[in-house]
Amino acid sequence: VEFDNIFLDYSRQQASPDTINKLYKLADEAHLKQKIDRMYNGDHINITENRSVLHVALRAPRNSAICSDGKNVVPDVWNVLDKIKDFSERVRNGSWVGATGKELKDVIAVGIGGSFLGPLFVHTALQTDPEASKNARGRELRFLANVDPIDAARNISGLNPETTLVVVVSKTFTTAETMLNARTLREWISSALGVSAVAKHMVAVSTNLPLVEKFGIDPNNAFAFWDWVGGRNSVCSAVGVLPLSLQYGFAVVEKFLQGAHSIDQHFSSAPFEKNIPVLLGLLSVWNVSFLGYPARAILPYSQALEKLAPHIQQVSMESNGKGVSIDGLPLPFESGEIDFGEPGTNGQHSFYQLIHQGRVIPCDFIGVVKSQQPVYLKGEVVNNHDELMSNFFAQPDALAYGKTPEQLRKENVSEHLIPHKTFTGNRPSLSILLPTLDAYRIGQLLAIYEHRVAVQGFVWGINSFDQWGVELGKSLATQVRKQLHASRVNGEPVEEGFNFSTKTLLTRYLKATSDVPADPSTLLPKI
Repeated sequence: VEFDNIFLDYSRQQASPDTINKLYKLADEAHLKQKIDRMYNGDHINITENRSVLHVALRAPRNSAICSDGKNVVPDVWNVLDKIKDFSERVRNGSWVGATGKELKDVIAVGIGGSFLGPLFVHTALQTDPEASKNARGRELRFLANVDPIDAARNISGLNPETTLVVVVSKTFTTAETMLNARTLREWISSALGVSAVAKHMVAVSTNLPLVEKFGIDPNNAFAFWDWVGGRNSVCSAVGVLPLSLQYGFAVVEKFLQGAHSIDQHFSSAPFEKNIPVLLGLLSVWNVSFLGYPARAILPYSQALEKLAPHIQQVSMESNGKGVSIDGLPLPFESGEIDFGEPGTNGQHSFYQLIHQGRVIPCDFIGVVKSQQPVYLKGEVVNNHDELMSNFFAQPDALAYGKTPEQLRKENVSEHLIPHKTFTGNRPSLSILLPTLDAYRIGQLLAIYEHRVAVQGFVWGINSFDQWGVELGKSLATQVRKQLHASRVNGEPVEEGFNFSTKTLLTRYLKATSDVPADPSTLLPKI
């Protein structure tokens, strides 16, 4: 199947034409087309949170109309995009400066989950694109996600508060990890430049303007997004567009949005047999629920896509890691898949052994026709990109056809080694070939995977747009946080409310860190 010079080959799936036709019928039974239309129409398809699911509106052209609760949201989207364009250009051209008058060349984006993985994927993919890298010359973009103080230490290492702008990304401005990291960077800035410097060096992506102002950030420097944007689908909102525009310029990021929009149109209008996200989603349902393969390997033969798999892990596993239907009934079949991956050829020297001769794991091979950074060496048999692509073309065949004992005997392989060198074959994969990897194509690739995951959820009959599974651990962590505070400040022993295992671990931890002061003075990382 081909769309806009993107080529999908799924001939190496364990599926015949008859299988594919049955999957189309399954899609009809699951009302897939109607569910896609309901998403685009702004219906509240996220029923547990009573919300629309409209990340497609984030990359819609200015003159589009996409409604939520009867209101066209596209003008609101473009108001924020225009504000980002204006602000990022002022920072980049030096008309917005820091508290000491120096240009802000370095940006730290503070956020976790969808506020981090998607923007990091796009940033990593753009770093070596010729146009983007030229625009980013002399600038640096970093992402602070983990509440581990080591992550904060790494992020501020080598940076000067005078030239650093911090973007705090939290819809509610209450996310525990993000806000502790934000307070850490606020202290880093104010201890060097004074409290008044915070307004010049920190901006927010949030909808909670009172808390933004209380934090010390000017509400005029808060960039909005909406409750119809899920975190894992938010890279096309201010969550991603603001830090990426500061690094690469708004014009580059706009091309990324246009690429995503092209797939949005394709997904909503192409017939199933020519619809790339639909085909990918149906094949995943086939592999997971019918063939019983629980995992999927995402294998981009491009180092620029090294952060694709971690992002899709969240997009897929947080969306479809559900055990009940949208009506709350236990599912009578397996849904969701375990996603992992690594760029080729690195992965070949890591986990491909298992894929070839161990468990059957369906693979997505992603190749790019033209490298972002070609290298040619005189006298070499092939250039560097051709060497990479030789493996991209060979690996799917190795999985599909394998190697038989008869072939090995013809090669005079010792009989005792034949079982070890036999490859069973018939291991499914698909190949996606992109013409280039510029901002537009990165947007297309992102949208293909976003919509593929939605297709799977629609066919499984689950809600792919909530994430209640992340809540329980958070609430239990609150209990532990209270206990740590009581033990540190008041010397209280670990209470009986914890089970024996947790109580033992906590007591051991507190004993080993008894030198931590009860009321410490501020200490920031030193690297």
